[in-house]
Amino acid sequence: MLKQVGDGVWVRQSGWVWSNSTVVRGEHGLVLVDPGISGAELSGLAGDVERLGVPVVAGFATHPHFDHLLWHSRFGDVPRYATAACAQVATESREQAQAMAAETADGIPLDLVALVSPLLADGGPVPGKVIEHDAHAVGHAAVLLADLGVLLAGDMLSDVLIPMLDPRRTGQLDAYEAALDRLEEAARQVNVVVPGHGTIAEGAEVAARFAADRAYLEALRRRKQPADVRLEQDWMAGPHQTNLKALPD
Repeated sequence: MLKQVGDGVWVRQSGWVWSNSTVVRGEHGLVLVDPGISGAELSGLAGDVERLGVPVVAGFATHPHFDHLLWHSRFGDVPRYATAACAQVATESREQAQAMAAETADGIPLDLVALVSPLLADGGPVPGKVIEHDAHAVGHAAVLLADLGVLLAGDMLSDVLIPMLDPRRTGQLDAYEAALDRLEEAARQVNVVVPGHGTIAEGAEVAARFAADRAYLEALRRRKQPADVRLEQDWMAGPHQTNLKALPD
């Protein structure tokens, strides 16, 4: 079910890696940010949205990983946007995203995966301010809804996932820290941060998320074992090893 986290902002969480789908009421209708992830959950989200009684006018993908590029026909045949860099990667790797979706989540409408276009210069129907940065994935973006007191962080600031560097690009430690600087400045204008995966941060927990991510990155930089509770999950060992391999020699 949808949980309201701000005036005109709702979140529904998936059972798959605690993925958060966000619904934002804009000037002309609803914008769906990163809807996911199984076909049944997308259909459930569609039912929740229909009960709001406001039409969906657009979608927005925060970055080009497959679980953020999903859609359902019940949302409508409306434009779906991303940053220009994200849209390019999503288009070029669409077959791979479809294959990953087919393998990971049942009932996904594969013909609707990764159909995103570059965001209009003025943001179009996507409300707030889109903050693009170089951490985690090409064309990754957060959405600052300052008037509503909410920051949609994409795949950052999670309480269940460690920071994940992009192993295909160099300079990711610096890029991730620079992204945190930008997001922390934005977070000063809000009370709620919605990560792509994990629980919603409110109040003092927002600062704690930034502190945890910075401490993890600093440990990586110093080649020290991070004292991070997120690593107590066995399945985080793989992403952590990938991060270690991404460090410069």
